[in-house]
Amino acid sequence: MNKEERHMFIVKQLEVHDKVLVMDLANVLNVTPETIRRDLAELEMNEQLTRIHGGAVPFIPTQREMIYEKKMSLYLEEKKRIAKRAAELIQHGDTIALDLGTTTVHIADMIEDVQSLTVVTNSLSAAIRFNLALEERRISGQVIMLPGITNPYQASVKGTATVEFLKRFNFTRAFISCGGFTTNAIYDFDMDESLVSETMIQCSKESILLADASKFNKRSNFKICPLSNISTVICNEEKPVEWDEQKCAWIMA
Repeated sequence: MNKEERHMFIVKQLEVHDKVLVMDLANVLNVTPETIRRDLAELEMNEQLTRIHGGAVPFIPTQREMIYEKKMSLYLEEKKRIAKRAAELIQHGDTIALDLGTTTVHIADMIEDVQSLTVVTNSLSAAIRFNLALEERRISGQVIMLPGITNPYQASVKGTATVEFLKRFNFTRAFISCGGFTTNAIYDFDMDESLVSETMIQCSKESILLADASKFNKRSNFKICPLSNISTVICNEEKPVEWDEQKCAWIMA
């Protein structure tokens, strides 16, 4: 196949599958992985796909955030595995912060047998799920819903009141989501929500980033903080070799 034929093949594969992998495409098309990576880069420039670590997925605009319910269906199993590993880090007596995220929201479904827990969040969905965990007696403690202006598209609250109220807390752990992250920083789509996440990190002894591999090397509109401010990354893939110099711990889910 020539380049144009390879591109057509890759696009058609993405119409059938949610994800394509570099090594699989290289084997099927009988070309080198480097050739496939160049093909994916060109297709991404033409907004025909979005590259992820090791492959690509159907095109997702990087400068416009998807509606919350649509995001929930993407990489669902990966997000649940990441959330399960995050839930295992929560201990009796913790005061934790959770920002808005379609991965952090699953922590409440995974948590078991944690006593005297205080949960502080700006996510309406996370508050509802942690309240269910209280009702089912999988945890004891309290859930604090932050004040602020509602964002109906992301099921969250944000704004000055949210940030100012957060500054009153001293968190044991903050569980943070992102729109993308690089070796230098983590990013989000919304300025006000990025400020909420940044404040949670600043007020916490330990900050834990929950991110599936589709977020690798992605920059969205607003910088939350340097990656060096993050204690631990939980991801569904191993740390890339080029990230070895990063000091944050890496947990593979």
